[in-house]
Amino acid sequence: MTPIARLDVRPLAIPFRVTFRHAAAERAQTAAVWVEARDHAGNVGCGEGCPREYVTGESVDGALAFIARHADAVRQEAVDAGALATYAERHRAAIDANPAAWCALELAALDLFGRQSGRSVEALLRLPELAGVFRYTAVLGDSDPQIFTAQASRYRQLGFTDFKVKLSRDAARDRKRLEELAALGAARVRADANNLWRSVDEALAHLRPLAPLLFAVEEPLAAGDLAGMASVADELGVPVILDESCARAGQIAALPGPSARWIVNVRVSKMGGVGRALAAVAAARAAGIGVIVGAQVGETSVLTRAALPVAAAAGDRLEAQEGAFGTLLLARDVCDPPLMFGAGGLLDPAGVAARPGLGLEVRTPA
Repeated sequence: MTPIARLDVRPLAIPFRVTFRHAAAERAQTAAVWVEARDHAGNVGCGEGCPREYVTGESVDGALAFIARHADAVRQEAVDAGALATYAERHRAAIDANPAAWCALELAALDLFGRQSGRSVEALLRLPELAGVFRYTAVLGDSDPQIFTAQASRYRQLGFTDFKVKLSRDAARDRKRLEELAALGAARVRADANNLWRSVDEALAHLRPLAPLLFAVEEPLAAGDLAGMASVADELGVPVILDESCARAGQIAALPGPSARWIVNVRVSKMGGVGRALAAVAAARAAGIGVIVGAQVGETSVLTRAALPVAAAAGDRLEAQEGAFGTLLLARDVCDPPLMFGAGGLLDPAGVAARPGLGLEVRTPA
């Protein structure tokens, strides 16, 4: 492989078709960093990361600054996938604080190395090539009742049976929405509180009436309050999904109590790229903990593609997969056609499997 000659980096902001709202944020466009790794032969690899201050403490400006600090060293030292992984391990602490920034760099480099060698990202990482189909969850934000009903009905018409619902501070409203999903025939529903409550008692008061309608609840308390979330899981009799509270593989083995208490949401950008997301999946499998391969709101086809080998690696521990919304949410994608789910939430990766790099036909984003 030939060295990376240049790294081009900039913010990426694509408008949404509809505003997406939850307890921690409201978004009308993407907030991402975009990296293009180029060599002297004209090959280009593309990467994306989604910094979130309320998830990893990153901002877009901070992510751009991190990439600028590391760009020259990555170009000089990361000459192939193995050297890239070695660099990541040597700079683990810095990447822990800037995972989305590293994710964008890593993906661009891996995509470039794959295009140079004619090998897929899976082949570069010594993983099986993609096979089968991937099934995604319908995600419903904390929207107005009419919008919620219309979106839920549309998902069911498309054949979705697995749902994720963002919770509000209104318990009666939340119960009504969950009952509406049950009446529509949703087979399985989980709720995401986005760190809404500050005490176990407050969380339980809201969640107890909802628990019979849920298979899991995500991040009910302040990020990192594992003892409190363990109490919530035990009292409700449903597992707690950890997202903001679990951003590194090393945190998984230390989770308190029985493995059935926890599910880990492994989002590629949050974890710090494919390599670190795969390590988190391996740690969860070793601990007997379930995995959701999640997504940041507004991801393009690049991060959708990056999550596929992570979901495949989860195997029988995969509880659900999120993302792949493409132009159902985005006004435009970086790929045409975008990599996105179809009827029933199914995505067939045949169009990208075993192709060089990420296998995507990327247009330079506007």
